[in-house]
Amino acid sequence: MTQSPDRLTQMLLDAARKAGADAADAIAIEGTSLSIDVRAGTLEQAERSEGTDIGLRVFLGQKQATVSASDTSERTISEMAARAVAMAREAPEDPNSGLASPDQLATAWDEEALQMADPAAEPDPATLQEDARRAEAAALAHEGIAQVQQTSAGYGARRVHLAASNGFRGGYARTDRGISCVAIAGEGAGMERDYDGDVRIFQADLRSPEEIGDLAARRTLERLNPRRPKTGAYAVLFDERVSGSLIGHLLGAINGSAVARGASWLRDAMGEQVLPEALSIVEDPHRPRVTGSRPFDAEGLPTARRTLVENGILQGWTLDLATARKLGLKSTANAARGPSSSPSPSNWNIELTQGEKSRADLMAEMGTGLLVTSMIGATINPNTGDYSRGAAGLWIENGEPAYPVSGVTIAGNLRDMLRTIVPANDARTWVSRVIPSLRVEGLTLAGD
Repeated sequence: MTQSPDRLTQMLLDAARKAGADAADAIAIEGTSLSIDVRAGTLEQAERSEGTDIGLRVFLGQKQATVSASDTSERTISEMAARAVAMAREAPEDPNSGLASPDQLATAWDEEALQMADPAAEPDPATLQEDARRAEAAALAHEGIAQVQQTSAGYGARRVHLAASNGFRGGYARTDRGISCVAIAGEGAGMERDYDGDVRIFQADLRSPEEIGDLAARRTLERLNPRRPKTGAYAVLFDERVSGSLIGHLLGAINGSAVARGASWLRDAMGEQVLPEALSIVEDPHRPRVTGSRPFDAEGLPTARRTLVENGILQGWTLDLATARKLGLKSTANAARGPSSSPSPSNWNIELTQGEKSRADLMAEMGTGLLVTSMIGATINPNTGDYSRGAAGLWIENGEPAYPVSGVTIAGNLRDMLRTIVPANDARTWVSRVIPSLRVEGLTLAGD
């Protein structure tokens, strides 16, 4: 008999108590995934998976252990609990471990208002195949596109439920629907590729396959016959597709795990300027129809809108219960976990203040420099913020694209880079990280 996720979490807690655990929390994720790949107009691969994953964390005093399984039988659940308790007995004590107190827990939320799941029916495989075929055809319609490496369409639905011995019970549903296309142009060593894709919660919001295939092709053709600029210091404009990585480095540096270990280049920067004065970063886990939204975190705490950086000044860390206790602070309700892992801090929906000028305006102002459209590799010193990444894009002369560029390395220091960023106004407002194109002056480019 198939058990619901909420029933499974209760079974896990009951088994943990019988096995001798002092406290426990449990997670169950029931999911369906469907993926279709098309090549040369015909079906290349179709995959469908259905299953339920369960996870149990137990506590013996301040010792803890986590176990997981994909078998939901009563026997497996009983064995999981016994194994977890045995593991916890051998684990070292962690003075920061433990569940939330009852007064910290989320008690009410409006799952419907967050619109995290599309009520529309699951698409049939033929519909997904047709979407992928249309995207591929749109890319191949461009002269110069030699082939489409991969075109995919997919759908996923999940039901997540959490429960803990402190009294928390809660769950929610999620869906996603996506299309992606990777196009190839050129021949031999001169081959280039690029992509476009879209993932939405609601199928009705998804961009058309033709738009996705068309943009993948145009991006690919822009990359043909690249050159390497001369080594020097130039302005760099990070396209909206890659600009989120810069803010991602800041988010990583204010993550409670890094701060608690002392392995963060912002570990002493609380209350200091980390961005230009006009810019703020806001985290809002309650944005409707956005993939990073959730009513509560993985420890049952109520999520809430908060400001990470206000008018350029760093306001706080991203914390779960354990890192908050270690730092002598309160959790920011940012705990995330999967069935096989314990909670750890993670950000939800992030938005950086947008500028008033377009990407083209920032390009015109920079005169000469590099527009970065893709990046590879990363060497980031977590203690100093020293930054080095491979990049490709378009060289800008007199404010206009002149020729494609590849094989260049960008170097700088994240503290200096982030304090001087200039944002455009082109961020996609429906994604989890709303970050526009960002211009940074005076970075070192290693080319010819």
